[in-house]
Amino acid sequence: MITLRPAGERGHADHGWLDSWHSFSFAGYRDDDHVHWGPLRVINEDRVAAGRGFGEHGHRDMEIISYVLDGALGHKDSMGTSSSIVPGDVQRMSAGTGVQHSEFNYSETGTTHFLQIWIIPAEQGVAPSYAQKQFPAAEKRGRLRLVISPDGAEGSVGIHQDARMYAGLFDGEEKASLQVSTGRLAYVHVARGQVVVNGRALSAGDALLYRDEPDIDISGGHDAEVLVFDLPPV
Repeated sequence: MITLRPAGERGHADHGWLDSWHSFSFAGYRDDDHVHWGPLRVINEDRVAAGRGFGEHGHRDMEIISYVLDGALGHKDSMGTSSSIVPGDVQRMSAGTGVQHSEFNYSETGTTHFLQIWIIPAEQGVAPSYAQKQFPAAEKRGRLRLVISPDGAEGSVGIHQDARMYAGLFDGEEKASLQVSTGRLAYVHVARGQVVVNGRALSAGDALLYRDEPDIDISGGHDAEVLVFDLPPV
């Protein structure tokens, strides 16, 4: 079964400095049909105005991934980390027993456009940790590059869950496929552009939810950036 989640049906919150689209229930947006997909709990598409951001706040027992599409996102946390996340970077913060952090757009003029992704960990109470790695566009061009995994395979960033996240760039004749093991779930999110996935024409913000489907087939891209999640059922 493949279910379409159209971009326009996501939850939306416009706070002036922050324009946010929620793929799953989050904050003031509640949708009992879209609370999580396996351990995938949050995909928020956020646009943060110049000179604005999220003040210090806390998290625990969550794997939090930031994926910047445009601009840069400054990050500081109680583990002593201070970094700038730019397009091509994958940043993972394991909140574990608890961490405080802030995120900010330090640009004086440009908007930061990024995806905030939360994955429920397989184990609670782990020590908080941080990782960030750049994945060049050439590694994602016309293929699905593994960027998140439970064991850091292929140079990916590790998380505390049997989940994998792939990122790919597709244009023209470029195509890729991913096999999904029996009993697992999958989720495809189009971050930008247009693309055809399993015969369905999708645009930025659209998603497909997979259950009992063996393959994900991507083709027909036009300036497309696609994230694919391979997930256990929970």
